[in-house]
Amino acid sequence: MKEQSADDDVLFEVETPLGFSVRTTVHYWELITTIKHPVMQGCEETIKLTLEAPDEVRLSQRDEQVYLFYRSDGERRWVCAVTKRLEDVGFLVQLIERVVLKKVNRYGTSKSLP
Repeated sequence: MKEQSADDDVLFEVETPLGFSVRTTVHYWELITTIKHPVMQGCEETIKLTLEAPDEVRLSQRDEQVYLFYRSDGERRWVCAVTKRLEDVGFLVQLIERVVLKKVNRYGTSKSLP
């Protein structure tokens, strides 16, 4: 049996309105917020809210298992949490802060999501 290391510690796991949960580990969150997107340090609650109550969800045009969860910051910009779904569980792939939405295939909006 594999021993659980500190790198495997789950930082958070939240349920999405699409019926699957998304989680990330402490180690991966540190990688995202120190190397990839330092501006997102301390934004765990914002990302959890984006996943739990998105304003819009889009399906990737390249990978049918990748979902993009968007939530408005109230200033015509959006926070985006990119996830990959494997069965009933998913994981955080990346974060994008302050994106401007383009016209693409929508999966649903907050009003149409289950």
